[in-house]
Amino acid sequence: MKPFAYAAPSSVDAVVEALRVAEPGTRILAGGTTLYDLMKIGVESPPAVIDVHRLPELTGITVTDSEIVFGAGVRMADVSAHPFVSASYPALAESIWRAATQQLRNMATLGGNLLQRTRCGYFRDADMACNKRNPGSGCAAMEGIDRPHALLGASSSCSATYAGDFGIALRAFDAVIDVIGPRGERSLALADLHVEPGEDPSREHVLEADELILRIRVPQTEAGRGSTYLKIRDRESYAFALASAAVGLVIDGDGVVTESRIALGGVATRPWRAVEAERSLLGGPLTPDAMARAGELAFADARPGRMNGFRVELGMRTVADAVRTAGERAVR
Repeated sequence: MKPFAYAAPSSVDAVVEALRVAEPGTRILAGGTTLYDLMKIGVESPPAVIDVHRLPELTGITVTDSEIVFGAGVRMADVSAHPFVSASYPALAESIWRAATQQLRNMATLGGNLLQRTRCGYFRDADMACNKRNPGSGCAAMEGIDRPHALLGASSSCSATYAGDFGIALRAFDAVIDVIGPRGERSLALADLHVEPGEDPSREHVLEADELILRIRVPQTEAGRGSTYLKIRDRESYAFALASAAVGLVIDGDGVVTESRIALGGVATRPWRAVEAERSLLGGPLTPDAMARAGELAFADARPGRMNGFRVELGMRTVADAVRTAGERAVR
């Protein structure tokens, strides 16, 4: 790890000022579970880090009639254990406790989790060509081992998969994030936060280098109660997803689906909403054929590589199984 400067401002306003005058490449430090890891292997070499993990303005979980508000500095463990979240939005809680060990959940923050970088082995190996790490150097995954790479949203420059779980569940529930920087505060839909790689994979999200996530807001919806997050992985013990699905449903007294939300993880370059799959469930009963059809539509645009084609069928079945579980919860 290379030497770096360290600062720990005592307020959000002080952080904004520190970011305004920061040297290019300066990084925000919260839980550090991703940043320190990348610094140790030489993928990240910031000249300075700005520590925000002690700021009370970034903590707290608030429930109102219209939304749940998570401070960006809230620890993952606090979300997975929160009684209201567990009861009313099981998909959110499950996406957290299935994401990492208890030790990591005790340290990792929600804001940092949303912006975590890919686990692509080529990105994390400084000796390999990677357009995300070193723009213009090429993508070794294109002719290499692409088993864990994206089926959706990839480009000729990059097919690295978005690694997070919480962001997938947030995508299903139309979450909004509030950020602050020298130009003031702004809000944006989580759907607009992450970008597909295109020709410049080094640009992973739309936040400016001097902006800080303040909070994450999730609108209240009945679909939260009838929800689940299903994650399929090589091993049960906290591996990254081969395929995952966050599903939320509302089913009326006649057994008809009136609201449907489906987001995909582990298979795309960003949190992915399966809009056509959602639409296919609306207005009808939740039959086995309807579940299977939703899975098929979710992966209709998948573009498998040489080694990851098996994950198309796996993803379809993951969606179908998650829809089944969400449906059972929706009618309880």
